[in-house]
Amino acid sequence: MPSPEEMDDSLNVYGEPLQACGSHPVTGFFRDNCCNTGPDDLGSHTVCVEVTTAFLEYSRFRGNDLVTPVPEFGFPGLKEGDSWCLCAQRWLEAFEAGMAPRVYLMRTHQRALEIVALEKLKKYAVDLS
Repeated sequence: MPSPEEMDDSLNVYGEPLQACGSHPVTGFFRDNCCNTGPDDLGSHTVCVEVTTAFLEYSRFRGNDLVTPVPEFGFPGLKEGDSWCLCAQRWLEAFEAGMAPRVYLMRTHQRALEIVALEKLKKYAVDLS
């Protein structure tokens, strides 16, 4: 577990406690199953998404293969329906291309809002009531 100096406050886009994104597969920059972030997370792995086959293909086409397992890093590869802490910039890029996966707002770190407007995230929200 990272020290408090390594991790920003664990709050979602509403300023409430950040909920876990998923655990199968293990996700998050810190591999704590949450989209926590900190100064060392240059990619801002802060947007909790439900991946789709279309998004996975789009991501692979853009040079980020999230499907192929990488056992040496404990990564089994993603499949449709998996929850994953995605880089905020990658989500925004997919949004602009019409390929963005759905988002769990209560599981998305507030730091994602530095890159993606809340209104855009809400358009793809799974958990918006």
